Amino acid sequence: MAIEKKFIDSPIEKYRVMKFLEKELDKAGVANIDIQRTPMVTRIAIEVLNPGRVIGKKGKTINALTETLRTKFGIENPQISVVESRNPNLEPSLVAKKACKYIETGKKVRSVLHFLIKDIMRNGAVGAEVVASGKIGAKGARAKSLRVSVGYIPKAGEPARLVRESHIAANTKSGIIGVLVRIAPPGTVFPDKGAPKEIVLPKVLAKGEGGR
Repeated sequence: MAIEKKFIDSPIEKYRVMKFLEKELDKAGVANIDIQRTPMVTRIAIEVLNPGRVIGKKGKTINALTETLRTKFGIENPQISVVESRNPNLEPSLVAKKACKYIETGKKVRSVLHFLIKDIMRNGAVGAEVVASGKIGAKGARAKSLRVSVGYIPKAGEPARLVRESHIAANTKSGIIGVLVRIAPPGTVFPDKGAPKEIVLPKVLAKGEGGR
């Protein structure tokens, strides 16, 4: 039973730590968090838009985070490393947060999806999909989904593991709208498709419908 409990608790604890870090470092623009446990240390790699906000003046912020992980979550010898996100337009979590920000300020959902997916593809992605689900429209409207997809995005099997994704919720006057972003990064080669071919944007996107 002890071994089974260890395997159950570990993913839950990992999830709690990731949510804590995402909340604490929201202003730094968190793109990705990777946690790896070893017998000696727990390595936590954080990819953000603004590393300075994570490190803080003379390392004050990162030292405080390290101490909190040690005392609040009971992590022995946590080691945090911070790297700058190379391209925010290819990070699903950052794209989803941007979509939510636009939607919450009243931008048309369809236009937002078109604008963002164009940005993703212009930055070399092999495929991308952005889906908004919820009460899209005036207050009292029925829940529905809007989906924009370009390129190849597998949904199942081993190829799906090569796709990065994130789901964020936008709070609007009419209700919650969930935004799901899936991105196949530049250079991704799917076993069932071979080398990626040149991707042409659909006419509705190529016309330049904006989202801002």
